[in-house]
Parts: sequence; structure tokens; C-alpha cells
Amino acid sequence: MTDLLHNLNPKQQEAVLATHGPVLVLAGAGSGKTKALTHRIAYMIQEKNIKPWNILAVTFTNKAAQEMKNRVIKLLKKDDELESETDLPTMGTFHSICVRMLRKNIHLLGYENSFTIYDTADQQILVKQILKELHIDEKQTNPRAILHYISGAKNELITPHQYSTQFATNFFTERVAEVYEKYQAKLQKSNALDFDDIIMKTVELFQNHKNVLDFFQEKFQFISVDEYQDTNHAQYVLTNMLAEKYRNLCVIGDSDQSIYSFRGANISNILNFEKDYPDAKTILLEQNYRSSQNILDAAHNIIVKNAKRKDKKLWTEREGGEKITLRTLENERDEGEFIAQNILEKLKTHETPDHRDFVILYRTNAQSRVLEEVFLRYGIPYKIVGGIRFYERKEIKDLVAYLRLIQNPNDSVSLLRIINTPARKIGPKTLEVLQQYSLQNGYSMFQSMEEIVAAAEPKKSHQSSSNLAADFDVAADVNIAPPDFNEEFFAEPTPIQQTPTAPRPDISNLDLAGTKIEALKKFVELIKKLQKVNKEFPASGVIKHVLEYTGYKQMVDDNTAEGDARVENIYELVGVSSKYNELEPGQSLSIFLEEISLIADIDSVSEQDNAVTFMTIHSAKGLEFPTVFLAGLEEGIFPHSRSLLERDELEEERRLMYVAITRAKDKLFMTHAKSRMLYGEMQSSAPSQFLADIAEELLDQLEPQQKYRSLSTTEIGNSPIPTEYADTSLSPGFSDGDKVFHQSFGDGVVVSVKGGVATVCFKDPRHGIKKLALSIAPLRKVE
Repeated sequence: MTDLLHNLNPKQQEAVLATHGPVLVLAGAGSGKTKALTHRIAYMIQEKNIKPWNILAVTFTNKAAQEMKNRVIKLLKKDDELESETDLPTMGTFHSICVRMLRKNIHLLGYENSFTIYDTADQQILVKQILKELHIDEKQTNPRAILHYISGAKNELITPHQYSTQFATNFFTERVAEVYEKYQAKLQKSNALDFDDIIMKTVELFQNHKNVLDFFQEKFQFISVDEYQDTNHAQYVLTNMLAEKYRNLCVIGDSDQSIYSFRGANISNILNFEKDYPDAKTILLEQNYRSSQNILDAAHNIIVKNAKRKDKKLWTEREGGEKITLRTLENERDEGEFIAQNILEKLKTHETPDHRDFVILYRTNAQSRVLEEVFLRYGIPYKIVGGIRFYERKEIKDLVAYLRLIQNPNDSVSLLRIINTPARKIGPKTLEVLQQYSLQNGYSMFQSMEEIVAAAEPKKSHQSSSNLAADFDVAADVNIAPPDFNEEFFAEPTPIQQTPTAPRPDISNLDLAGTKIEALKKFVELIKKLQKVNKEFPASGVIKHVLEYTGYKQMVDDNTAEGDARVENIYELVGVSSKYNELEPGQSLSIFLEEISLIADIDSVSEQDNAVTFMTIHSAKGLEFPTVFLAGLEEGIFPHSRSLLERDELEEERRLMYVAITRAKDKLFMTHAKSRMLYGEMQSSAPSQFLADIAEELLDQLEPQQKYRSLSTTEIGNSPIPTEYADTSLSPGFSDGDKVFHQSFGDGVVVSVKGGVATVCFKDPRHGIKKLALSIAPLRKVE
């Protein structure tokens, strides 16, 4: 037996020896797939005498590509001397490999080979220019949303012409079609590609120039693709075009870990591989080298309910193991306390505490806020991966800057952060004039603005009645009690800062156009209006007014996944501020800002390397930890409320749960709260339906498990969805699993009906799960 096979199990050896023809390696979590893949590449070179330059190995991240390269180099070492780069296979990400192909051949598509790759900021600037040329208001048609749709089209290899003729079916998609065509033309004129173009243009190159395709088919006669379940349509087409001639294609992946559909990943690519290649050899890697058998059995209990999967079951030589701890807590703060106390208890047995052994996983970033506050209070070091600390996220820092400026207009740092966020046409030149004026006269930036506005327009005008009506509508829109509709509320408030007694300086020599002074005037009036709001409302009400009066909410809510996350974080800030609602207006905001400032002051503790890791489950894929805490296992959070309306989305949530469980090596804790403040509202939620799937003998819980109902996803749409109690008595007219519409809350699904009260999970996360009296609720069924 060659040394390359010596330390491999029989299935890994089988994968290494399958060097020719199509091969599908279904590698479960922790089954040593990277080891099998790199040994396979080395075996082809050393034992099969396949030329390294005829081998292509593709993966998804630069880190994974470098790890693959390092392992192959180590396996191919001779006499402790590394092989030269020219003697190594081509290994890298889809995008890095395609860029190398395009650098030598893109002139065939009308570009210069020295093309530029635009980043997200460049793309947004370009789209804004196009919107301006088309006379489209970017406030009505958000540039980020347009780019999101264009990206989706490119991932499906849909050209501007195809999009215009086949997909422009409503007002918004018609605008996307207009912009998409001009966007591609301007990219080419600038000799630039965006990130999605890299794959799309490579496919176009192969389709239009067969000689180029022939060259790369000859060059790459043996192809391996890692994480194949994460490929999108464009990557799928590219891979099959390259492999078409020699058919030596080995794909490695796990259909049970396909969790990136929101990025365009298509699970059908791996599920249908044997249809694409009927002669494919399929190898299952089922031996797990990471987790105890109890953890693997719990993961299998979850994933076996999915219909779209390749059947396999992980096993390990580590029989048994600790039971999974399941706890029900009263609220999210008790959940954080439980996690922190268990970590401290475990660390007592360590002479040198290693916080890196622990990870806390959650479904959405908004869940981290309470956990951060609890850990700061306990002095437990932590770090956030796949995101930034809650109070350091841009949208949170922006809103806090507004609040600080409302409370203290002399805070020029906060003013400079938000004066042009959202855009107000107050540019660097205007700010430079203001800063110089402030220095010369000893004023704060805001005082300088007041002075300039007052000098330019000595007489203050009253706000028009039409604006009063608009402000009243805003208050209603943000779902808060509107202020009394009277002139006093909307009148100019008394400035907090006293007008300087010294004579006002002459501003005639300032280089400020009338339009710039008008922009400054509007900003001053905005802050003064919000100062008046602060005298009428507690902190949460002030934040809601800031969101609407400034246009900040409209700016971040751009119908993209990133925009949705930002909105969720904003509502989480509203939620945490609501605990100060009992304080007097003014004092409420002051105490709130003081407390979050104290948290920010000691955030540096989380920068230590030896720290507990916080991350979303999506960010955790590919990682492992001795102890895992899986928090927030409640209906509407995990699985996410949106998934309850679509079978495929619920299956992806199950795969996400499977990924979360299989991150644990030795110990897994799972928690859910009876009630939780999330997205600005207190929610009472049923435990996650996934808990019903786990066999009771695998669990350690204080009370016997409730009899949750849990159904296979194949039943969704035809049968009731999982509900909290199996013995629910139903009221006539509505049943578990009914899709419904509420005139205020929108689309939802009936979770349970009991005693004339329906528990409904709404798609909009701001509403979450609500209990409604069927006798009066404006609820109707939808098909």
C-alpha cells in the first residue's frame, strides 16, 4: 500500500483511488473530506503520473484554497524540499481561476486584458449615475436593491436583453432592466468587470470562442470541485463546460450542508450529479472524526426529515458521549445568564482557562446584543466572527450619533458622522467652511450652523400646515403614539445652547452658496424638531422619530438580505431602549446613552485572542468547537418565520440546524426562551419544531419534553405545520398550517388554534408570532 493511503479509512481510500471518470464524494460533517481530496491529488501525481498542470482543484474561499495547497505541497515533498509552483496543480477559488483565464483572453469579448474589477462602492456609484441619467429618483428605486437583482441575474447567466424580455414584469423589474443594460455598457466602456461578471464573462468566452474552451479542456483534464453543494448556476455551467471533453470530474460536498441559497447556491447541482453523469461513481464518507455519537444521532434525527437529500448516516468510534443539555429559560437575559454561568462553571476545572473552547451560535446577528451585555457584566472575553459587535455596527453607531447630537448639540464628532447620512448635499467643501468658521469664533459645529442660518435669514418662519400633516402621518407610520396635533409641538423649540452674547460675525465673506445655506437650515431645523420630540417621548420613541424624520429607515431598508439584517438590528436597538420607557422624557434618553457608553468603554475585552466566539450559524460552517451553545431555538427565529411559508426554505432551515449541531465535538447546549424582546417587540414563542425531532434519550432536560408536533417537509402545504402541543383543540374555520393574511401584519401561517385564539407566525420579523382572537381579528385564509 502506498504511503498516501496509509492513514485513510476504506472509504477515503476508495475516493483517492477513483482518479478517472465522474466521481461524487458525499462527505458528511467532520468526515475528513479535505484529507481525502488532497491525498487524491497527490496520488494522481505520484502514482498515476498525471501531470500537475493537467489538474484543476476549485474551492470557495481563499483560506480553503491555501489550506488545500499547503497540504498538497506537504504530501509532494521530496527530501524536505518543496515542489516548485510550476510543478503544482492549479488550485484556487472559482473567481481567482477565472480572472487568470480572462487576463489572457478577454480581448476576444471587446475588453482590454488590463481590465479593472469594481467593488461594491464602485458599483453603487455607477448605478447612481445611471439613475440620474434616466431621471429615476434613487429614493424611490434604491441602487443597492437594483444591484442585488442584477447580481442574481448574472448568477443565472441572464443577459440584459434576456432580463428585459423575460423578467421585467413589474415597475421595479422594468427599472432594473433599464439600468442593467446601461450598467453593462458603462462597465465595458470603463474596461471594468464586477464580481459576478468574472464567472459570467468566462462562460461567455467559452460559448463564443470554442478554441479557447478547447485549450482549457486540454489543460485541465482532471477537475475537482470542493463544496459542490454551494455552487450557483453560473459555476455549474462553467464546471461542466470544462469537464465535457474528458469527463474526469470529481465533486465533493454534502447536500445536508447546503445553506447558502440566499447567495444563489443551488442544491440541485449536487443532488442531480448522477443524472448529469449516469456513469458516476458515488462514495459516501460517513465516518466522523469530530463529534460524539450522541451529537451525530441528534443531527441525524433533524436532517432525516428532509426530502431533498442523499441518504447517509454519520458514525464515529466515539460511542455515547455527554447528553445534549436542553433548557427552557424565561427570557433572553436569563438565556445569556445560563450560558455565561455554564462557561464559568466549566472553566473552574481548568488551571489556564481557554475561552476558545466555547462558541455561541445564533440564527440572526440581532440576538448577540443581550449576550454581549451579559458577558461584559461577567467579564468573560468574547469576539464576534462573521459580524461586528452590536454597538459597533454602522447602523447602530449612526443612530446613536443622532441621539447624542439631540442630547448635546455641541457633540461635533457625532454631527460630522451623520450630517450627510442620509445624503443632504452637505459636502466636504461646506464642512470645511463650517469647521474654519467654528475655529475662528470658538463655536461648536452646530452653533456655527445656527449662526450662519440666522444671519442669512434673520426672521424665522412658521412651519406650514401641510408639513404638520406630514409629520403627523410619520408618527402614525412608525406605530407609536403620535404627539398631540397642535401648533406648540411643531413650533420652534427653545434652543438648548444659549445664543452668544457677542455680536454676530459677518458671514458675507464665507464661500457658501444659497443652496448650501438652505441645506444647513434644514438640518438645524431637523435637530431642533428632534430635541422637541425628546421632551415628549422616552428613548424608544425618539429613535422611532429619528428613523422616520431623517429618512434613515428608508435608506437602509433596500429589499436586500443585508438591508433586512440592518433593519433587524435597528429594531433590536428600539427594543433595548424600551426598558427605559418608564423614565421621564429627556431623562430616558440620557440614561440610555450613558449605559450603552459604559458598554462601549469596556468592549476592548473582546479583542483578546483567548475569547468565547459569537457567530451566526452561517458563519460557523467548516468550524468545530469542544463546546457549543445553540441559542434562540424558537419558532419564528429558528426556523425563521419566512421559512414557514415555503417548503424549500424550511428544508434549508433544517440543514442549518444540522450544521449547527455538528459544530460540537464534545458538548452541546440548546436553549430557548418563553419570551424574547426582538426587533423592538416582546414575543412569546413556541419552542422550535426541530426540538421535537431529537430522541428524548439523547437529551438532558429538567422537565420531560413537551409533546411537540413535527412533520416532514413533504407534508407542508397539505398538512398542518409543526405546532407547540399535539393535543390542540381546533376552532372552526382555521386549522394548523393555514396560510392567512392580516390587514395590518401581512402574510402568515397559523401555528396553533386553541380556545378561539389563533397563534400566527407572520412573515415580517417585526410582527413575529402573535396571538389573535378569531372572533374579532381581521384574518382571512389565502391559498
